[in-house]
Amino acid sequence: MTHSAENLTDLVSLRVDREGHVAEVTLLGPSKGNAMGPDFWRELPLVFGALDADPEVRAIVLTGSGRNFSYGLDLPAMLPSWAEYLGGEALAGPRTTFLGEVRRLQEAVSSVAATRKPVIAAVSGWCIGGGVDVIAAADVRLASADAKFSVREVKVAIVADLGSLQRLGAIIGEGHLRELALTGRDIDAARAERIGLVNDVHPDQEAVLAAARELAAEIAANPPLVVQGVKDVLAANTEEQVRAGLRYVSAWNAAFLPSKDLQEGVQAFLERRDPHYTGE
Repeated sequence: MTHSAENLTDLVSLRVDREGHVAEVTLLGPSKGNAMGPDFWRELPLVFGALDADPEVRAIVLTGSGRNFSYGLDLPAMLPSWAEYLGGEALAGPRTTFLGEVRRLQEAVSSVAATRKPVIAAVSGWCIGGGVDVIAAADVRLASADAKFSVREVKVAIVADLGSLQRLGAIIGEGHLRELALTGRDIDAARAERIGLVNDVHPDQEAVLAAARELAAEIAANPPLVVQGVKDVLAANTEEQVRAGLRYVSAWNAAFLPSKDLQEGVQAFLERRDPHYTGE
């Protein structure tokens, strides 16, 4: 089904609003904390593909509903379809299927980066895992003072594979990226601004959203084809490296992700306890 920016009304996980030449995409969940389940991964590329194709849209604001941007991947919703693979005994068939699944999710996130229209992410509250992948694909990131960020995949025995490891190096530098990805620690808005993950920090959610809308309107007032050209030329600096990195990590995870540590990490997450990893 092809969506236009005008008929994006039958969505479950996202809402699209328009104000002049600016579109606003809001994460809705429906899981707690706008966690990213099957509906999100299906709808994200549809929405950004439609906005990319709409000549009336010149800039996009991306934000979350409620108090948080996103808790990241909705593990309880996504795990059932991965059960055969995550059991640790998967042969070539299940591994190949999982490789395709990882690449499908990667392409969903990449649809944010690939749209010709500049994307401004307005982040409040938690932005974890997949949430960081998505804002890393945006052009500009703004935060409220209560925002917290975490490249947390390592905590559940997963190599982050949806874009953070490929895109954040150019945004925050390799040293900061390695620290965040290897520890899985949380950082606050002040640290995020200091390392360049966000451009500015605003007092609260209302203020950061207002700032994002103002910035999007300022961009939208410029000649649209020139703005798109600027984004296209900038993408040439990193696009091939990002694409190659995504292909590599998807193949790496298809080969090496199943482990006792992964099972322990997932079980500990579901049981809300600390995991105990053995390197198996």
